[in-house]
Amino acid sequence: MASSGEEASSGSPGPAGTGAGAAADAAQPDTAEDFEVLEEEEEEDEEDEDDLSELPPLEDVGRPAAPAREDAQHPERGAGGAGAGDPQEWLDVLGNGLLKKKTLVPGRGAESRPQKGQDVTIRLKATLEDGTVVEEEPGLTFTLGDCDVLQALDLCVQLLEMGETALIVADAKYCYGAQGRSPDVPPNAPLTLEVELLAARDAPDLELLSGTEKIRLANRKRERGNFFYQQADYVLAVNSYDIALRILGSSSKVHFSPDEEAELLDVKVKCLNNLAASQLKLDHFKAALKSCNQVLEHQPGNIKALFRKGKVLAQQGEYREAIPILKAALKLEPSNKTIHAELSKLVKKHADQRNVETEMYRKMLGNPSAASTPRKCKDKLPWSIPWKWLFGATAIALGGVALSVVIAARN
Repeated sequence: MASSGEEASSGSPGPAGTGAGAAADAAQPDTAEDFEVLEEEEEEDEEDEDDLSELPPLEDVGRPAAPAREDAQHPERGAGGAGAGDPQEWLDVLGNGLLKKKTLVPGRGAESRPQKGQDVTIRLKATLEDGTVVEEEPGLTFTLGDCDVLQALDLCVQLLEMGETALIVADAKYCYGAQGRSPDVPPNAPLTLEVELLAARDAPDLELLSGTEKIRLANRKRERGNFFYQQADYVLAVNSYDIALRILGSSSKVHFSPDEEAELLDVKVKCLNNLAASQLKLDHFKAALKSCNQVLEHQPGNIKALFRKGKVLAQQGEYREAIPILKAALKLEPSNKTIHAELSKLVKKHADQRNVETEMYRKMLGNPSAASTPRKCKDKLPWSIPWKWLFGATAIALGGVALSVVIAARN
């Protein structure tokens, strides 16, 4: 299990989500085990949180969605006066008034616009409504359409012409949402983004990447997935983990050293574990089970994968299958209180399930309940006969009746 220091997520990424060059990112070190942890149960009472000392606050990241701001309908306010002109000049990108773009310096024509999947480089300046600058990047590079950046940038940069400078006013929903970005972006804060498109080129051929380059690229996507998980945006988290896994699983024309192979596998396991956690949040149980099984193919003793697989099976009512899996996880880490709690809960649910089934069978067979039967006669009751004998006798009797009907019909 990750230590408490390892469990802490890296700081929220800047618009690029890469951590390169952003002051906020530099202030908070990256960790090797981001979100590769066991999760706290949502139904745990606050007074029990001290008993779950191994766990980070993964279950506490969900917060209400940022409400639509009235002033988001008027982008000229957020621009702090810069470039604010006739409202007719603003392009309502999504038609909801929450994301608007205005050209400040024209580009080289519509045919020069970048395509999804290309690596683009932009100059970026991000400010709050009061004009406070929270981000400045002279040359920010990211893959367009991979959700590597704020949604406001991913949606609007593809509309820019090469060389164009534009002003983008985005509601918090398309920036840092209800959580904001500590310490400089408050919760529910809209941003004004001044963006210039500097370059666009095709993404590198994955087959030609060295081991180190492939690891770096996959980790960047994984870290972006961790950011979305923190924001409780599990759909985008799944998307980022899927992209990372596609990179890791791509064929290669380059020879990797044993150390690089081992590190590639380590990153793959982390992505699969995080993917399973996100899929569980979305109630995609079949997909989560597949992700857990893929981890266990590589690492049969991976505690997090065992724990999540047990949770998936439990969510599907498969208590009989879930209990031994959680027992295996507990055997590997006997002191883990979360596994103890989950296992105890499942054992109780399984016992309740068996009691309900037993009572149902009794009613189906027309037998009185055990509660109404004198204790001294209990051992002589007909349902003390093994079930397979009882069902066998029933089948024989039904077969005899059918045979008698056939003989009578022939006569």
